[in-house]
Amino acid sequence: MSILNELKFIADMCNIPVETGRFSGVPPDIYIVITPLIDLFEVHADNAPGYEVQEARLSLFVKGSYTAIKNAIVRTLLGADFTITDRRYIGHEDDTDYHHYAIDVAKSYEFQLEMEE
Repeated sequence: MSILNELKFIADMCNIPVETGRFSGVPPDIYIVITPLIDLFEVHADNAPGYEVQEARLSLFVKGSYTAIKNAIVRTLLGADFTITDRRYIGHEDDTDYHHYAIDVAKSYEFQLEMEE
């Protein structure tokens, strides 16, 4: 499992279209762009990490009021055991009329030494 897969699933649960990178096609009034931030291993005494921490940013774009959908996403993320590391209003994009709100999240995953197919 990866953070991107889980975040896409959460966006689907909230009925919000999602993209990684730039939204393709004509964007709807509400959508999310997911950007991976970091994958890191915590320091382990035996030098063999058992877990990795993955972080990503959800950029929420909403025409109109964004507060209710932001709160629903935050509740869903917390209910799915994500750690929210930052939330901030980025601003209003006058040329597109979208409000842009960013939510940074982190989650630990068991590290698999074998390649997943």
